[in-house]
Amino acid sequence: MRTGGRTCLLCSCEGTMRIDPALLGVGGVVHHALCGRDLAAFDAAIAAGAPVLVACEQEAPLFRERAGEGADLAFADIRDRDGWGRVPNPARARGLLADAALPTPPVAVLDVESAGRCLVLGGSDPEALPIAGRLADSLDVTLVLEAPPNDALPPRVRRLNVLLARVERLTGSLGRFVLAVADPAVLRPSSRATLAFAPLAERTSAIESDLVLDLRREPPLVPAPAKRDGYRRADPARPAEVLEAVLALKDLVGAFEKPRHVAYRADLCAHSRSGRIGCTRCLDHCPTGAIRPDGDFVAIDPQICAGCGACGSLCPTGAATYAAPPPDFQALRLRTLFAAWREGRGGPATLLAYEARHGDPLVTALARAGDGLPPHVLPFRVDEIGQLGLDLLATAAAYGAERLVLLAPPEKRADLDAPAAVLAQLDAVLDGLGYGAGRPSLLVTDDPDDLAEALAAAPPPTLTPASFLPQGSKRDRLRLALDHLHGNAPAPVVAVPLPPGAPLGTLDIDVPGCTLCLACVGACPTGALLDDPDRPTLRFLEDACVQCGLCAATCPEKVIRLRPQASFDPAAKSPRTVKEEAPATCVRCGRPFGTQGSIDRIAAKLAAHPLFQGDAGTDLVRMCADCRIKAQFEQKNPMQGGARPRPRTADDYR
Repeated sequence: MRTGGRTCLLCSCEGTMRIDPALLGVGGVVHHALCGRDLAAFDAAIAAGAPVLVACEQEAPLFRERAGEGADLAFADIRDRDGWGRVPNPARARGLLADAALPTPPVAVLDVESAGRCLVLGGSDPEALPIAGRLADSLDVTLVLEAPPNDALPPRVRRLNVLLARVERLTGSLGRFVLAVADPAVLRPSSRATLAFAPLAERTSAIESDLVLDLRREPPLVPAPAKRDGYRRADPARPAEVLEAVLALKDLVGAFEKPRHVAYRADLCAHSRSGRIGCTRCLDHCPTGAIRPDGDFVAIDPQICAGCGACGSLCPTGAATYAAPPPDFQALRLRTLFAAWREGRGGPATLLAYEARHGDPLVTALARAGDGLPPHVLPFRVDEIGQLGLDLLATAAAYGAERLVLLAPPEKRADLDAPAAVLAQLDAVLDGLGYGAGRPSLLVTDDPDDLAEALAAAPPPTLTPASFLPQGSKRDRLRLALDHLHGNAPAPVVAVPLPPGAPLGTLDIDVPGCTLCLACVGACPTGALLDDPDRPTLRFLEDACVQCGLCAATCPEKVIRLRPQASFDPAAKSPRTVKEEAPATCVRCGRPFGTQGSIDRIAAKLAAHPLFQGDAGTDLVRMCADCRIKAQFEQKNPMQGGARPRPRTADDYR
C-alpha cells in the first residue's frame, strides 16, 4: 500500500471505521489495531527503510518512539476528520492521505538563548516581592517597583535584586529584552520595617534581561503581549494566573530554536522611494510590532515576529513571504488535496481552513459527540490562517472549492483584519464573475455546534476545477487562478472592481495635467510605469501594478489616482501609451532638452517674475542649459531684472 511515495498503513481503530483501501487509492489490507496486536506490521514497514504514512494521529507518540531517530514518518487523521462522522466520505480520506504524504520542506530556524535573567515588574503591589521570590529559586531575578509597597517587609535573606524606578519602555524578546527606566534607586541593606531605597547617580538606565514577568495593572509594555516570547503578564490577585506564568518562565532557560516565519526580499519591497511612502500593508497589520520602516524598505525582526502571516498574505509584490511553510507548498497541498478528492468522486466541496491548535479540538468534538464533519467538507490544516493570501484562496477556488470557510478562534478577533480583507477581495472577484457573493467566509467561534451549523449546507456545483501546477511567483500563481476562474465564469466580464488595498488594479491619470516629468517612472518598484529612451513618453503595464501608491505620492502634479480592479483584458498584459509628446527644442540651437508640457508649465509660472520679463526673458526658459548661459551674458546687464512696479500703497515700500 503506497501513496505519494510512502508506505501507507491503514487501521480501522478496533473496527470503529469502515475502510475500503481501493476507494482510498492505496490498496492493501486494513489493520484492526495497529497500535496493539498489529504493531508488527508497523515494525516491518520501518525495517524496510521506506518512508511511512500512518493513518492515525492519536498514537503518533507511540509510533515515533518505536521507529526511533531518523525514521521518515508522517501521520494523517482520517478517523476524527472522516471515519467517525455520521456520513464518511472515502474521497475525503483519500485527499487527507495524499496531503499528508507530501514531503514537508525544511524550515529555517533561529537560535535563541536564555540565561535565566528575569525582570519582575511589580508596580506597587505588595505581592510582587513574594512572587519574585518564587522565581528566584531557579532564575536570576530583578524586581522593579515603581512605588514602595506599604505592607511589604524587607526580605530576611536577599535572593534577588530590588530596584525602585519609573518604567519607561521595553524592547526586545526572549533572551534580549531591554528595559529603560528613569530615576533608579537600589534597596538599602539597612531596610528594617519598610523598603528603603538609595538613589543611583544615573538618571536613566537600561536593564538587560532574558525574561519579563509583568505584574502591573497597567497596559502591556509591548504590542500583542501574548505573542511576545519570554514576556508574561499576570494579575497578582489571581494565584492560578500567577502560577501559570511562573511555571512558564522557569521553563524558558537554555537554548531554543524558533522558526524563521517570514522571508523578506528588500529588492521587491514597495514601501518607499526617495522619502515618499507607498505600500504600508505589512506595517499596518503586524500585531507584534516586528516590522519597522528602514529607509526605502522595511526591516523585520525575526525574534519578535510571532508568525501570524498577515505581512505575507497582504504583501502585493511577494517581498514578505510566509516561510514556515512557504505559500508555493501550500498551493501544492491544495492541488494534491483536490486532485485526490476528484479521483474519489467527492462532489462539490467546502474547504475548511483552520489552525491545528484551535480547529482540531473542534473537529474531534464533532466526531466524538456529534455527526462529525459533513461529507462535503474538506479540512485543510495550516499553522496560521493569516498566511492564506489572495493567491492561495483564489487557487483553492480554482481547484474546486465551491465554498471557503476560514475558522478562527475568538481570542484572535483583533488580529483578523488581514484575513477579512483577503476574503473581501476574493468575494468581489467571484461575485463580479457571476459565481455569486458569500462563497468565502470567516467563522470566529470555539463552539463545535456553531461550526457544524456553518458547514451543514452543501454548496451547489458551479465551479470547473483546474489542474494547473502552482508555479512561479506569488503574482504568477494568482494570475493562473484568476484566469481559470474568468475562463470558466458564468459572467466573464473584462474587469472586476476590488476593495481598497487589493494588490491588483489600474491607474486613473489626468492626461492633460501630466507634464511627463516621469517622476512616477523612477518611483515605480515593479516596472508598471515605463518611459521611452528616445522621446517623452509615459506607458503603463497594468499587469505589473501592485497598487502601492508610490506613483501617486511622487507625482508633483497630483494627477494619478489608484483604482483597484482585477482586469482580464489581454491588453492589460502589454504596456499602453498614456501620454506622448514631441520633445521641447531649444529656441536658439534646436537641441531637444525636455518635454514641451514641462517647459510650457515652467514658462507660465515664471511669466510674472522680474528676471523673465519681455521676449528675451521668456526665451531663456525655452533654451537649453548652454544657450541660456550664452544669452544671459550677451545682455548689457545680465543680472538686471525687470522694471520695478510703481508703488501705489504703503505695502509696496516694504
